[in-house]
Amino acid sequence: MAETLIKVDLKQSAFDNEQVHNRWHPDIPMATWVKPGDDFILETYDWTGGFIKNNDSADDVRDIDLSIVHFLSGPVGVHGAAPGDLLVVDLLDIGTKQDSQWGFNGFFSKKNGGGFLTDHFPLAQKSIWDFHGLYTTSRHVPQVSFAGLIHPGLIGCLPDPKLLATWNQREVDFIATQPDRVPPLANPPFAATAHMGKLTGNAREKAASEGARTVPPREHGGNCDIKDLSRGSKIFFPVYVDGAGLSVGDLHFSQGDGEITFCGAIEMAGWVHMRVNVIKDGMAKYGIKNPIFKPSPITPRYDDYLIFEGISVDEAGKQHYLDVHIAYRQACLNAIEYLTKFGYTRAQAYSILGTAPVQGHISGVVDIPNACATLWLPTQIFDFDIRPNADGPVKAVKGGVDIPLSQDKA
Repeated sequence: MAETLIKVDLKQSAFDNEQVHNRWHPDIPMATWVKPGDDFILETYDWTGGFIKNNDSADDVRDIDLSIVHFLSGPVGVHGAAPGDLLVVDLLDIGTKQDSQWGFNGFFSKKNGGGFLTDHFPLAQKSIWDFHGLYTTSRHVPQVSFAGLIHPGLIGCLPDPKLLATWNQREVDFIATQPDRVPPLANPPFAATAHMGKLTGNAREKAASEGARTVPPREHGGNCDIKDLSRGSKIFFPVYVDGAGLSVGDLHFSQGDGEITFCGAIEMAGWVHMRVNVIKDGMAKYGIKNPIFKPSPITPRYDDYLIFEGISVDEAGKQHYLDVHIAYRQACLNAIEYLTKFGYTRAQAYSILGTAPVQGHISGVVDIPNACATLWLPTQIFDFDIRPNADGPVKAVKGGVDIPLSQDKA
């Protein structure tokens, strides 16, 4: 049986766990070491370190200090891994913690992070999802149930000093182009809430002031939120430091492509069983700058979809040139409007798109001036028929508890 090398106690603050960190920096000490060919288990907190609670209030989503995230288990050092290598990570299995059989989905307030559709959903909201083996349901989103595709939203290796400096410089420069924007364009280093694992003293203070925030995906992997990176996936990570420094966290029970509500999957605490190997000089051999991966052979079996199109013309009717971000947003808004015809609130519909295994596709980027993006909504997750017919939609969703809405703060 594989050894659990990193354990988390959900009753303990993540800041008190030395095998966890919430910044990227090459000086963070390895939490544990393994050899190529080893397989092992890492337990993880949910990405907020337990800040979000299983209740019917969205005040915690409203009030969370997003500078504390993400809490990652690691770094795991791999003997023999060196800069220029590829770290091969097999995700053998991923699961929920027995003492935490639930997860959450949230929309952040526009004043505190926002999200993909923040102008349409400016206040914090939250839905709770209960786990039933492979499946999940929510007391806040009735008459929908689906199989989960559990995956780490965030996984990657430590940067070297040069790469870290590149990240920080380009993101700070980007912020400077619109310094007063809400939400901000990026998140600069912030020492006050940095958790640097085992690092202490002056070395800790220096690293905390430089550590890159974990919010975006970058060249090393990071917060990519790829739902198909699940059981059975194989990932090839660029290595930048001796030992590689692999970390993982932000587990999702299920997620729609794009994680469109920002806290857009079903966030959960859990564990990851993985195996590591090394390809020497793999970055140069294969010309790899960003990770590549083989997807999971196990996916929820849904084969009937309604596909919603969106084009790069925004809600105000303004034309944009081949903008897939605008196009995908329009596809999502079109799906939300459609689902309201069956009795869902707009917030419930938005939560479904963020949590269910919907597919997002870039369908066209050559037909000027409009890009076309599509959102594939599986019809079989509903316990009623959502397909169009001559009789029109039936309001099948009646009553129940709506998604909790926080009161905005002045």
